[in-house]
Amino acid sequence: MPIIDVTILEGRPPEKRLALMQALTQAAVDSLGVPADSVRVMLREIPGEHFAVGGVPKKPLVPPG
Repeated sequence: MPIIDVTILEGRPPEKRLALMQALTQAAVDSLGVPADSVRVMLREIPGEHFAVGGVPKKPLVPPG
């Protein structure tokens, strides 16, 4: 039973999140040869202010000014 755990920034529409989960499931089916109903996908969304690249949050913690 493959478990795929993905963390993304919040804000994507439901149809994009569904498409991602379906594509990840299919990738596991194709690459591992497992049935689709055995694949688990956990999608975690986090706010931009909780994610930083190079110490810079993707969403400012305080308003500019």
